[in-house]
Amino acid sequence: MDARPRLVVFTDLDGTLLDHETYRYDPALEALEALRAFGGALVLASSKTAAEIAPLRKALGAQAWPAITENGAGLLAPFEDALAEGATYSGLRQALNALPAALRQAFSGFGDLSVDELSSVTGLSHEAARLAQMRSFSEPGIWRGNPGDLDTFVTKLAEKGITAQQGGRFLTLSYGGTKADRVKEITAAYAADRTLALGDAPNDIGMLEAADIGIIVKNPHGKALGPLKGEAQGTIIRTAAPGPDGWNEAVLAQLARFASKETAP
Repeated sequence: MDARPRLVVFTDLDGTLLDHETYRYDPALEALEALRAFGGALVLASSKTAAEIAPLRKALGAQAWPAITENGAGLLAPFEDALAEGATYSGLRQALNALPAALRQAFSGFGDLSVDELSSVTGLSHEAARLAQMRSFSEPGIWRGNPGDLDTFVTKLAEKGITAQQGGRFLTLSYGGTKADRVKEITAAYAADRTLALGDAPNDIGMLEAADIGIIVKNPHGKALGPLKGEAQGTIIRTAAPGPDGWNEAVLAQLARFASKETAP
């Protein structure tokens, strides 16, 4: 990590840089190009696996920068395509399967679904769903049980050292490590002067608050995030437009702001 970018942008993917329905980022192309011209770094931060993120990172021209995978449980090094396989995921599945039957049956994890079922649930292509199941550190899923039993489910897992983070669509289980942890790690490694983070879901809050400027991207498909620390001071901002349209507007505005500060007498 020798390069020192002028700005590091940390971004969530689904519902933020990627459209909630189509998973496309076309509306953000202007801002992505402007970020490259500015000399900024683009760090993808998602619940997605390394196998999912690596080709997207390459398509975005951001393979020179690390990527935060599986909600912060993993870190994909620059130019790498995959993470080393380990026992973490299998241990997580074993702990999940050891829960009382009523709690276990109420949670449908990615590992419980066939590729076809996961494709149907997520809207991903068959191949993309296959990559989403190539997990190393975490298990996303859907809670289908009584809302009142969810706290018991989370508490039982916490007794085993497993944390639960709610994203835009899925509840993700892991043995720890958050997007915020990785933001701090990467910021220190690159000695970044400025950091910007964009996200739309509860699991993005720590990341948004860890950056110099956090952008809450409007999410019409889920419950809006409540007031965050920094909004009154202007270090947390909300977009009017959702998804990549909001991402594009927000990043362009921040780049213009940074550039004006650099040229001010």
